[in-house]
Amino acid sequence: PPECPFCGEAAGRELEEHVRARHGHLLGAPGTGNGEQLYECPMCSLTCTNIQILEEHVELHLEEHNFSEVYSGMFHCDEDLELAQQLQTEEDEWQRSEEEKREREEFKKLQRQYGLDNSGGFKQQFLRNMEREVDRGRMLPFEYHKRKADMMESLASGIDDGKTKTSGVIEALCKYYQNENKDVRHVWLSAGVDHFHSSLGDRGWGCGYRNFQMLLSSLLQNSCYNDCLRDTTLIPSIPKIQSMIEDAWREGFDPHGASHFNNRLHGSKAWIGACEIYSLLTSLRIKCQIIDFHKPTGPMGTHPRLFEWILHYYSADNEGGAKVVCTSKPPIYLQHQGHSRTVVGIEEKKNKSLCLLLFDPGCSSQQMQKLLKQNGDGTGLKLLRKFVGSLKEKQYQIVAVDGVLSLEEKAARCRASQVLTAEKIP
Repeated sequence: PPECPFCGEAAGRELEEHVRARHGHLLGAPGTGNGEQLYECPMCSLTCTNIQILEEHVELHLEEHNFSEVYSGMFHCDEDLELAQQLQTEEDEWQRSEEEKREREEFKKLQRQYGLDNSGGFKQQFLRNMEREVDRGRMLPFEYHKRKADMMESLASGIDDGKTKTSGVIEALCKYYQNENKDVRHVWLSAGVDHFHSSLGDRGWGCGYRNFQMLLSSLLQNSCYNDCLRDTTLIPSIPKIQSMIEDAWREGFDPHGASHFNNRLHGSKAWIGACEIYSLLTSLRIKCQIIDFHKPTGPMGTHPRLFEWILHYYSADNEGGAKVVCTSKPPIYLQHQGHSRTVVGIEEKKNKSLCLLLFDPGCSSQQMQKLLKQNGDGTGLKLLRKFVGSLKEKQYQIVAVDGVLSLEEKAARCRASQVLTAEKIP
């Protein structure tokens, strides 16, 4: 607050009144030599000869003081506003920087998750995992070198080494169901199919490729597909399958999906799904379709329509009274978020409930071998059985094979896949 120029007391906004009331008698000053009364300004020592002039002069000082006080306050307000704006700008920039950093980290995480981080593919992972096995004492050095040589030979030939394959499971299931008398009313099994499980080279990302190998193993046993598969008489290795999908992209199949992978799979650990399987099969002139079950159709997030579709697929051409029907239908590729499996059959219980039979690439050869020696109680079938209540992912896709395409039909499907590759099931 402003101080009184006479006594130094804080007078606040009432300075003018304070001066007049307390120090008015001091406004007069000693006279001049010629007897004229003089008045001295208490603020600037200006001498006036008239008291009214002095009063007006002092009032100007007081008004100037008040204006200066207000202006000073305004100046500080502007400074505070500018500082606040600067701090807010810095805060916004920091938040944007943090958000961009989080987005980059999340993108890198997704790249790692889906094998698009340029960290190498099947070969690199296979060698790293074998080196870890040697370091942990689980693999002898001579075994490491032998398996490395076998792997390099497989990659050079483009043929899978067959070390993760289990054959004969469908035939064993057929025999089991012939003797099963408990709760199965009917069962439909696909044509013969080999099981392939993930190896040291594709563990964590290779399920789509392994399911394609399973599907292809069935098609190779069916003479209807001999013409389509005359260049693919043996099961290809995972790197070879990646190259085959790239070839399908180059033909024009699914350009949108190809761009997701930057048109490159070979040498990566990229996950593939139903669209890549569809493109590859169609490029081989194998007639197939994608069916998209994009939302649950039953209570508790279940998908009874999925089960009904698969039942119709296997039973439509195989109706009759037989309890066990070994069909000529190929297995079905089943995809959901993060994993894929192969449908090899479906059970209908005596209470009319349905149960899928699935080959999972995550099951080892040791587990699958037990199904070849199935005992009477069927406990080993727990590996394969999935009831309606067991499949509760938000969405499922299937790829179902049904015949051979002509060259004209293949070209038409190539054009169509550039627009839409999935039929929606309501």
